[in-house]
Amino acid sequence: MTSSSPVTLRIPNLSVPLKMHIHGEQDQFVSRRIREEGIWEPYETSLLLRMLRPGDVFVDVGANIGYYSVLAASLVGDDGAVFAFEPDPDNFRLLRRNVALNGQQASIVAVQAALAVDAGKGELFLSEDNLGDHQIYATGDGRGSLPISLVNGSDYLGDRLSRIDLLKIDTQGSEYQVIAGLLPLLAVLSTPPRILIELTPLSLRQAGASGRALVELLGELKLPLWIVDHIEHRLVESDVGELAQWCDDVEAVPGDMGFMNILVGCAP
Repeated sequence: MTSSSPVTLRIPNLSVPLKMHIHGEQDQFVSRRIREEGIWEPYETSLLLRMLRPGDVFVDVGANIGYYSVLAASLVGDDGAVFAFEPDPDNFRLLRRNVALNGQQASIVAVQAALAVDAGKGELFLSEDNLGDHQIYATGDGRGSLPISLVNGSDYLGDRLSRIDLLKIDTQGSEYQVIAGLLPLLAVLSTPPRILIELTPLSLRQAGASGRALVELLGELKLPLWIVDHIEHRLVESDVGELAQWCDDVEAVPGDMGFMNILVGCAP
């Protein structure tokens, strides 16, 4: 179910008013937080406000109901562009409604698909109470599933853009496959984008990769690495060795769901 009326976002220092349709009480995470506080991930939100400028290009992989996409569109303006990828039909329906609600149809290209290495058909395994925790791999926990489309990021975006200023990836464990599919495109861009990406070793392992593998893949970009400290609201400089060791330590504890967001590229 969908909330009966849109929620007005309460984002500090945002000059453009934004509203969002959200899920009903079933979603105990993203939609609940937006309903109660008018904001999702406050520090990461503040980073977007600092990193995006008019005319920029933002790519949102795992767009959910469009929180970061509509925020980014308000920052990059009519001269910029947003590409939003979301495979779940219910989330995608709200994403499209939120694009229209905020009059951003000219800025946001919404794609109902998940990014992967190989294009084709996939399966999305659904969480019942966290509608941002659907996964494109099975974990044996009895989740229901539905068929989805998979696209290769380089193939899809290569003919549609010539720059990416900020790439956000939050795909509940399939981040390695997303980056692997995007690497050919990232290699030919004149300027590499900043990348804001979730790092969850357990989910990455369940998806067939590992935290260490993702960190080492990101390390191939030869860009600075930062831990996003959403408690202290700061960026902590790090490196491939430190992050890979943290992933190994988390994986050494069975069932440890430790995670962090990291920023790849220059700090704002």
